[in-house]
Amino acid sequence: MKTSAPSSSIEDYVKVIYSFTEWQDKPITSSQLAQRLGVANSSVSEMVRKLKDQGLVDHKPYSAVTLTEAGLRLALAMVRRHRLIETYLVQRLGYSWDEVHDEAEQLEHAVSDTFIERVAAKLGNPRRDPHGDPIPTADGQVLMPDAHLLAGLDQGHTGRITRISDDNPELLRYLAAQEIDLDAEVEVLGRKPFGGALVVRISGPDGPREYDLADEIAAALWVSTDTPHPGCLLDGS
Repeated sequence: MKTSAPSSSIEDYVKVIYSFTEWQDKPITSSQLAQRLGVANSSVSEMVRKLKDQGLVDHKPYSAVTLTEAGLRLALAMVRRHRLIETYLVQRLGYSWDEVHDEAEQLEHAVSDTFIERVAAKLGNPRRDPHGDPIPTADGQVLMPDAHLLAGLDQGHTGRITRISDDNPELLRYLAAQEIDLDAEVEVLGRKPFGGALVVRISGPDGPREYDLADEIAAALWVSTDTPHPGCLLDGS
């Protein structure tokens, strides 16, 4: 019997569930799903039951929502679509990185698999999107960079910016104005007293500059490190 294609709502749900857990280990709750999707808790409860009936999620009352193997496959396919479209919009159509998310949200449901694969080929099969998020391969493989939140790094830590969260377009515009971008080298110099800003040195087109970063900014930047510094506080270093 022929099965119908998933609805755009189902595709959005599994994509959000996956994206929530991509850069951290905590699973998403129904209330967090509602907040991220901008819908009522009752709507989420109904959709989660539907997703469970279709074998896309595992969920018990008052517990977190997790993807099944089938749900993960669908989520990765949608994430691939979204991030390839974002990359195409930036590289070929001149969009700025704060503009592409909403456009990709619309387009990812409308285009065919053939279109997506031709976009991938045209772009040279990129491995990450404009914000540094990895683009899953056509067969669902994901190469996650070994990166840590800048907010959690201690004084003396060095590395390069590997990922910038796209949750807040205003923050992306601020970073662009400050010429803070992917692959910039960064060094943690310390923190202002009494819970003040994180002080960092970041490379840019005109050389390195010092910045006082508020917590919201430091929590949106991920840093990859090749060589841990002496006394590094990261686990396993």
